[in-house]
Amino acid sequence: MTLAEDNSGTLYIVATPIGNLGDISQRAIDTLRAVDVIACEDTRHSKKLLSAFSISGKTISLHDHNERQKQEYIGSLLASGSDVALVSDAGTPLISDPGFHLVRYCRQQGLNVSPVPGACAAISALSVAGLPTDRFAFEGFLPAKTGARQAILQGLANETRTMVFYDAPRRAIDTVQDIVTVLGESRYLVIARELTKTFETIYSNTAGEMLNWLSQDANQLKGEMVLIIEGAPEKISEITPEVERALKRLLKELPPKKACAVTADLYEVNKKALYDLTLSYK
Repeated sequence: MTLAEDNSGTLYIVATPIGNLGDISQRAIDTLRAVDVIACEDTRHSKKLLSAFSISGKTISLHDHNERQKQEYIGSLLASGSDVALVSDAGTPLISDPGFHLVRYCRQQGLNVSPVPGACAAISALSVAGLPTDRFAFEGFLPAKTGARQAILQGLANETRTMVFYDAPRRAIDTVQDIVTVLGESRYLVIARELTKTFETIYSNTAGEMLNWLSQDANQLKGEMVLIIEGAPEKISEITPEVERALKRLLKELPPKKACAVTADLYEVNKKALYDLTLSYK
């Protein structure tokens, strides 16, 4: 059955539940029943979901290791008028899941791509975190190794937006220890674990207290986890006469960028605002 209005088929990006099967939409069910092919991150995993809703049909695998090889095949199906649904193991496809290369290829070929919205672990966690959501940064999975993980955190030390990560619960203690080391024990965190499932847990505290909590309860080191980190405080952008005097003194001894960096650090003032001020002196 072809759902698109023209002669070519449509690639539907279909969100599936992140835990509770009741979260699937009727439109997702209808789409999965109607399409000719369902591309799954793991066909064995997805068949359990499909069976729960009495959906039968042709499934093919599409994962990180074969996506580029399968994109032309799926593109040919669409071009011939077949409809294809893409699903990940859970939640919205492409959000730290396979599908980016396929969607880009299809769009470059002028093929139809349409979303079927639904659950997303990152957005679900963010909605209950109690942290600012007007601006946030999704950073995907943190690296497994300590050095790489600390490097990522260091690069985000001055990020003022709320930051959302996926992480493996078995690494949660090491990850929070790295947050304490790099960002400080007072940085506020939220862990949302096993969302929509029986043992759903949403816990918020400072990084230091979060480390204690995880260390005392081994049950929190299981399942699926979203980690949310409060953004760094906004730097003061107002440049007072005192700050400007300090900047001018430093400019006599240091290059402009270095003088601005030192002044920004001493007075917690926005570095770009300081640099813009130095340009006005010329």
